[in-house]
Amino acid sequence: MNWLLDLTPDEWNAVRLSIKVATVAMLASVPPAIFIAYALARWRFWGKTMVNGLVHLPLVLPPVVTGYLLLLAFGRRGPAGAFLAEHFGIVFSFRWTGAALACAVMGFPLMVRAIRLSIESVDRKLEAAAGTLGANPLWVFTIVTLPLILPGIIAGAILSFAKAMGEFGATITFVSNIPGETQTLPSAIYTFTQVPGGDEGALRLTLISIVISMLALVASEVLARRVGKRMDIE
Repeated sequence: MNWLLDLTPDEWNAVRLSIKVATVAMLASVPPAIFIAYALARWRFWGKTMVNGLVHLPLVLPPVVTGYLLLLAFGRRGPAGAFLAEHFGIVFSFRWTGAALACAVMGFPLMVRAIRLSIESVDRKLEAAAGTLGANPLWVFTIVTLPLILPGIIAGAILSFAKAMGEFGATITFVSNIPGETQTLPSAIYTFTQVPGGDEGALRLTLISIVISMLALVASEVLARRVGKRMDIE
């Protein structure tokens, strides 16, 4: 069974890159996810249904379509990609940063949904009470709402991380499959399945992917419960 742990340098690179991409995608998604979730849960505005549909669109679109749309928008010739490259030197296409962007887009609906459900479960009387004491809406959100929805934020963030670890279609379409630069775990597994004698490598990376994803899901449940119990005690 030692062969299961005897990863090659390229395999280790795929594991490290996947964790790096998933972590960056998760952290970058948290602030906009909180804002969008709060807007969908509390605000009334024209086009709310459309915004909700756009947020959840990556869940129903084929991942390849999402990746192609990202390539059109953030590729070197795309409107957003050309602007960012020219003015800020930020390049997404065929870079690991593009893989992080694709993973963030694919995991964003899961994070928004978890946070939105948490916001909708908050007793608004608590927020109203803080408001009657003179706190402005931003301060009310910071000291009342945010702590109460923290379990939802944690759960959504780790679900987004797990989704990013398994993302393949959008990533390979947007940034291709470049070893050491954009080859994440799913891409490396796909590569192994296409070459003779690659079964062992594919199995090793598959097992590692399962372990990491399961650990993320278990951590999400444990952290959410601990934060919830701590808030109940306080």
